[in-house]
Parts: sequence; structure tokens; C-alpha cells
Amino acid sequence: MAQVMELERLGHSHPWSEGIFRDCFKDGYRLWALEQDHQVLGFAVINYLFDEAHLLNICVHPQLRGQGAGRRLLQHALAESVKDGMVCMILEVRDSNRAAIELYAGEGFREIGRRRGYYPDGPGREDARVMALRFT
Repeated sequence: MAQVMELERLGHSHPWSEGIFRDCFKDGYRLWALEQDHQVLGFAVINYLFDEAHLLNICVHPQLRGQGAGRRLLQHALAESVKDGMVCMILEVRDSNRAAIELYAGEGFREIGRRRGYYPDGPGREDARVMALRFT
């Protein structure tokens, strides 16, 4: 858990707490890690609700960004979700996170809405783009 928490702190301006991560070890959640030499280099957290996979968190070490690690994690999560009978994946992404938006769009996600003030952003709030990919 320590490696995941450190990666979360490195990767996000408003990282999840350890308690939030521990809550994800329940039925309906899927967690995957990208490891090399016993080091966690990335992870993804998905929640299954009925026939929908909700990507809650995906993070790769900052030194690996732009090298395909996030895409590999996302593709794995998509393949597993299809295998598990999900019909779509949905996610929220910060409006300012251009690299992530391009990654998701490159895998076929399309914007389906917005959540105003969804993310904390210093003293204010930032909008989220809601994106989805149908498998069928």
C-alpha cells in the first residue's frame, strides 16, 4: 500500500487518502497494478455498477508519462471490463488534463457531459469532462 500511496501523491494534485483506497477492496471493484522489479509504476481502479465500468482512478509514475504505461493500463482495464460483461466504461477527467483527454479519446472515449466544479483546485473548483466508451 505504501508504494501505491506514494505514487498517488506524486501523480495527483489532490491525492486519495489511504482510507479511500482501502474502501476499494470490496465487491464490485477491480484494481490492477503495473509493476516492474517489485515496484509499482502505475495502477487503475474500476468500480462495476450493473453493466457499467466506472474508471475511478488511473495513475502512472510521472517519469513514465508519455511512454505508453497509462495506455497499457487503460487497455487492460477495458479488456477485463469487456470480459466481465460490462457494456461501457465511463470516467471523469479534469478539464485541464489534456494528456489524459487525448489518451481517452485515442482509445475511443467520447465526451458525454460535464460536471461543473467537480474537482478541488486550490481555493476553487475545476470542471470535469464526463467521457464514455460503449463496448457493444
